[in-house]
Amino acid sequence: MSDSDRYDLLPLTHWSRPLSSLSSPVSRRSFLVGGLAAAAAASLPGGVATAAPSPRSGRLIDPFQLGVASGDPSPDGMVLWTRLAPRPLAEDGLGGTPQRVIPVQWQVSADEGFRRVVRRGTEQTRPESAHSLHVELAGLEPGREYFYRFRAQGNLSPVGRTRTAPAVTSRPDSLHMAFASCSQYEHGFFTAYRRLAEEEPELVLFLGDYFYEYEKQVYKIAAGNVRDHAGPETVTLANYRQRHAQYKSDLDLQAAHAVAPWVVVWDDHEVDNNWADEIPEKPEIPQPNFLQRRADAFRAYYENMPLRRTSVPQGIDLQLYRRIQWGQLANFHMLDTRQYRSDQACGDGAKSGCAERLDPTRTITGTEQERWLLDGLGASSTTWDVLGQQVFFAQRDFAAGPEVRVSMDGWDGYKASRDRVLAGIAARDVRNPVVLTGDVHRHYANDLKADFDDPSSKTVGVELVTSSITSNGDGSDQTPATDTQLAENPHIRFANTQRGYVSTRFAADQMRADFQVLPFVTRPGAPVSTRASFVVADGSPGLVPV
Repeated sequence: MSDSDRYDLLPLTHWSRPLSSLSSPVSRRSFLVGGLAAAAAASLPGGVATAAPSPRSGRLIDPFQLGVASGDPSPDGMVLWTRLAPRPLAEDGLGGTPQRVIPVQWQVSADEGFRRVVRRGTEQTRPESAHSLHVELAGLEPGREYFYRFRAQGNLSPVGRTRTAPAVTSRPDSLHMAFASCSQYEHGFFTAYRRLAEEEPELVLFLGDYFYEYEKQVYKIAAGNVRDHAGPETVTLANYRQRHAQYKSDLDLQAAHAVAPWVVVWDDHEVDNNWADEIPEKPEIPQPNFLQRRADAFRAYYENMPLRRTSVPQGIDLQLYRRIQWGQLANFHMLDTRQYRSDQACGDGAKSGCAERLDPTRTITGTEQERWLLDGLGASSTTWDVLGQQVFFAQRDFAAGPEVRVSMDGWDGYKASRDRVLAGIAARDVRNPVVLTGDVHRHYANDLKADFDDPSSKTVGVELVTSSITSNGDGSDQTPATDTQLAENPHIRFANTQRGYVSTRFAADQMRADFQVLPFVTRPGAPVSTRASFVVADGSPGLVPV
């Protein structure tokens, strides 16, 4: 047995190598956000963690180059995650870990100094799961903050903050939740993740396109990409594991994961651009291995996300739609609009005059998930019912004048699905429906209408759309395209093309949304500001600017 193996198996009370961030009293913000970067041994350009060599052997010894994360909180627990990867960009996707079982110890504490450890244990990580670790906890106290960390091979991980959801019957005063989407590593620096972490939200929702599958320089912005993808386009398990590791190596992303539990869903780029169920982006090109590609992508996604064992993939299937309840304040209905959808009508992109999109048999959710959603909305007793999903929900006409041109990839391409969901919301008298969306690399604030072609029809809910973290580069405030959309779609109350995220605060009497923007992402260190804010009053659907 090596010295490091013997050290791994010491009792959990012997954590004698404290993190530097615990050596003196600090504010929670500097502990979680600044301390995370300090915990990494060094960094590559662009804020990517890399291990320091051992003074004795020159070997890379720090296995926690991908940080830590937590997710899917319940009233008595959550999932804790890490993955051992001393060389994250290893081409075999295994992160430079040896081909053997490696024990990992973990601790959960009621305080950030780990003086009140409430749970501890040791789990075995294995090469067949890329040495990823999912600790699914139960038996904790509802509605409270916890801290966690890991130890392996003589190294301590960064410390993460997490929390349990409030008790189901409780009535919490508020919830601060931030949501984000679309982080393209090549298009910019992940400063928006850092700014999100500095807000210290209690919960983070991620709505898809966590990474992009392309080989470097395939998806280019006009100003030129500022970083490169490692490896080829992701088509194999090794490719997907490597790409996840490259993104997870970014310290700004690590900070956002470490600050709060995440609830994640995917969109298309986690597998293949614009894929639909068992159909790849370009079905006209023979791709006999697409289902194996999908299975490999799903496997790597589970390995690299803080998901519960209910989401362990079964071949080409992975159960992703699920609910997270926050007491009697909010119910989060997380949807999967990729795995069960009909193929896009009339090809991808924005189209005019596509009768196929009106076919009542077409579905973006699949029949079973649609029933699950409507049944859950009908049974919900919370003040706010939130649909966390991927693609634009409201009608969005891109064309000026009488022509109607809409996207085939969003709910406009599946009009019958949207009509059924809106009718179901009305029939079930859902108190405060809120749809959250990513995908389109722009901020939007939309009123949801009973009839989008009649601006005077009843407003039945709202949709908040987050811009991208980096996708499409720096962006701008207003563009001719957004001006046209605002003119043609009066239910769209706000549009902005800068990068950023949305910060929300739920309370019993209202929900507030702040659209957070960065002036640039093609160089690091951008400040954040609030570009627009809206509130929705309890029982009164419709956006009111602040």
